[in-house]
Amino acid sequence: MSVEELDTHPRPFGELALQTIAMPKDTNANGDIFGGWLLSQMDLAGSITAAELAEGRVATVAIEGMSFLTPVHVGAVVSCYCDVLETGRSSARILVEVWINAKQDGEPLKVTEGEFIYVAIDENKLTRPIPQ
Repeated sequence: MSVEELDTHPRPFGELALQTIAMPKDTNANGDIFGGWLLSQMDLAGSITAAELAEGRVATVAIEGMSFLTPVHVGAVVSCYCDVLETGRSSARILVEVWINAKQDGEPLKVTEGEFIYVAIDENKLTRPIPQ
């Protein structure tokens, strides 16, 4: 796919890790979905990917570079896509993108993205190596 096609037909980057529906209980006073709710869905999606990579328990240690591009409406199917950007000895940096289908025409619409950093931990909550 060419750069021009990517601009006119945007697609999610990474693998689908989590999908849910935005519900009325998750709205702010304006009727849009709370950013914090969306952030928690992203963290869940990233942790699923990180736990698979680490073959066990992980903990979120940082979130970087997040900005919201458009509001999420009630009833939207929220899809979180994850891509492993980097794996260290005990940590993983994962790009999480959130997409919905636009209310008007059903076209995919990117809502936000962010880099989440997870560390693998053992049963004593101490850092452990990620299997290579």
